[in-house]
Amino acid sequence: PRVCVVGSGPAGFYTAQHILKHHGGALVDIYEKLPVPFGLVRFGVAPDHPEVKNVINTFTQTAHLDRCAYYGNVTVGRDVTVPELQQAYHAVVLSYGAEDNRVLGIPGESLPGVYSARAFVGWYNGLPENQDLKPDLSCETALILGHGNVALDIARILLSPLQLLRKTDITDSSLAALACSKVKRVWLVGRRGPLQVAFTIKELREMINLPGTRAVLDPADFTGLESAVKDAPRPRKRLTELMIKTALEKPVEMQAAAAGAAAPREWGLKFQRSPQEVLPSADGRRARGIRMALTRLEGSGDSAKAIPTGDVEELECGLVLSSIGYRSLPLDPAVPFDSQRGVIPNSSGRVEGVPGLYCSGWVKRGPTGVIITTMNDSFDTAQSVLEDLQGGVLDISPSREGFGLVKSILHSRGVRPVSFSDWEKIDAAEVARGKAAGKPREKIVDPAEMLRIIGH
Repeated sequence: PRVCVVGSGPAGFYTAQHILKHHGGALVDIYEKLPVPFGLVRFGVAPDHPEVKNVINTFTQTAHLDRCAYYGNVTVGRDVTVPELQQAYHAVVLSYGAEDNRVLGIPGESLPGVYSARAFVGWYNGLPENQDLKPDLSCETALILGHGNVALDIARILLSPLQLLRKTDITDSSLAALACSKVKRVWLVGRRGPLQVAFTIKELREMINLPGTRAVLDPADFTGLESAVKDAPRPRKRLTELMIKTALEKPVEMQAAAAGAAAPREWGLKFQRSPQEVLPSADGRRARGIRMALTRLEGSGDSAKAIPTGDVEELECGLVLSSIGYRSLPLDPAVPFDSQRGVIPNSSGRVEGVPGLYCSGWVKRGPTGVIITTMNDSFDTAQSVLEDLQGGVLDISPSREGFGLVKSILHSRGVRPVSFSDWEKIDAAEVARGKAAGKPREKIVDPAEMLRIIGH
């Protein structure tokens, strides 16, 4: 059987890995629109979290298998359609993730100074489409809408001492911009309360321990939470206890502050506030603050809803980052898509109404969870493919040409795919550039330059 996987992030690679491991004869081709593989492991994981990127070693082992091939620089839906892939392969798995972000839907959202977290993360992580972002970091106060790990990542990058960032694979241009940044205060704002935050304890602890930075948490936000969290699952309980401890602690800096030497930078969490409008500066040219509706919670736990109370509050800030979630987009008219939920309708990864078509990762279940969640989800989809091969649901009697057919289609459209060994040349160039700068790698951010390196 010939299987094709669209997207080379964790979902794509884990799907391929599982199929190859459990079917001794399957051939898997992975297609990727960028010349370089690994999706959000390369472009989403924070530069100061190198250990999270170790999964790249596993993915590289998969790509090196005889029965696996990688074709980068191929945009499915444009360079080759999904029906064309279905003609070439016995099974097609869509694992292309979430390439857009959810919008706030409030006035002033498009003012200069307002950015999506996705674009900002892409900018400092070297995602080609975000290289011209040039965020304005000339203000003192930044406000991040959202209480997830991505929000904490951004706050940490904005406030980290430069000597910590210099040792990471953060892009050269974003490092230069951060060196000139005036931002010294970051507020993370959420619609719900401390019991609903979506970040994890590891990220919170990193933020609390960030050198030269102090946490500003209001003890009033945490009144009575110790008893409320008594019977909560252990991760939630520990997370809440750490927030309470931080809110109530009088840190050494406080005593120093009394003597007139405060920590130069600070960050804090604000709860039960929902953005209503980004406020423009007097000349209307940029963001100067945000108006927020105060909310009260109905219900409890993860299902609690934030209801506006009618009261509002304004906060001054020159930089607004919206971290309210990523969003998947439809890829090809031939593929069913639930635009309300931003996913491909499926059952255990089998696309509804289209036999032989599957999906895994964020486009299957929505943009939530960490790499391990995506791994389990992808194994689940791969298992569906294996069951359908075994149960004869997928007819593999007609031989399919796989890449042979796709190659001629791409050739006729003037598209030259990039192989995994091509990627390894780009990788070597990045590592060499990084070595010269004392970094693990210096990412190349221009696809044209990537293609030049491999002589395309």
